[in-house]
Amino acid sequence: MPHLRPPIALSCGEPAGVGPELALRAGELLDGEVPFFWIGDPRHLPDGARIHTIETPHEAHSIPRGHLAVLQHDFPAPVTPGTPDLANARGVVEVLERAVTLVRSGTASALCTAPINKKVLKDGCAFAYPGHTEFLAHLGGVERVVMMLACPQLRVVPATIHIALSEVPTAFTPELLEDTIRITATDLRRYWGLASPRIAIAGLNPHAGEGGAMGREEIDWMAGLIARLRKEGFDLRGPMSPDTMFHTRAREDYDVAICAYHDQALIPIKTIDFAGGVNVTLGLPFIRTSPDHGTAFDIAGRGIADPTSLIAALRMAWEMAQTTEDTSHGNV
Repeated sequence: MPHLRPPIALSCGEPAGVGPELALRAGELLDGEVPFFWIGDPRHLPDGARIHTIETPHEAHSIPRGHLAVLQHDFPAPVTPGTPDLANARGVVEVLERAVTLVRSGTASALCTAPINKKVLKDGCAFAYPGHTEFLAHLGGVERVVMMLACPQLRVVPATIHIALSEVPTAFTPELLEDTIRITATDLRRYWGLASPRIAIAGLNPHAGEGGAMGREEIDWMAGLIARLRKEGFDLRGPMSPDTMFHTRAREDYDVAICAYHDQALIPIKTIDFAGGVNVTLGLPFIRTSPDHGTAFDIAGRGIADPTSLIAALRMAWEMAQTTEDTSHGNV
């Protein structure tokens, strides 16, 4: 019998959000193309769901086509879509812990996470982390990770993320940018098989400062940092003018764009592929992807949530897992 790569673990996320219905739709639409299993309480899935309860992740390879493989994790309470129950908050965290254990043990190839609601977790179980990513970094034993948003046409990395724009010039430091470049390059090699990833660096200021007329960060430290890392062998371009680096022709010249702040990175990718963008956490000791949307309490349970991003996240996790294995055998 040929070796079967372990399936993807899909955490349930906030059970009152769109996560459960999207997991079910992904199981139907992928129809075995990407083997994955959902960790959660079957009571939280839509009525009439075609599920197949499994005892071990490996069984996800052999479930009936069009069904959702479910690794059962009991929660204290049922759910009403759109109305989170604080009693279930601890269960959401437990599922994440269980999923990471399975991935780190090699029982699952990668982790794909359905959206959580940070306020529900904070109020329900004193969740002490700003979000998913920080908690996963804690579970993975790493201090710094990088958020990448990816679609077939573009990959972007915001060096600073969820902070006020007024705080960006202080937070965007040489140390942060260097760490972001190193982590990004390492994981593009590891998970995408790019031996020398081409990395574009966006300037902080309009027109990348235009020679100091619109800001000096590009001159005072960005250009020097980029030159030093080029001498180490990094293939870097920039600092580039942010307003001219995302059109079709410009994107052909790099594999990823590292940006100074959140909207500088996310506006172009959401314009190009709003529904299909995938959130990838780089720098973890395991693969983690997630759909690029939230819990969507306002439409939960109505059957109208778009599964495109979750399906893209599962596919990307599966492709990353295969590249990792191929690279480890010297085939890339």
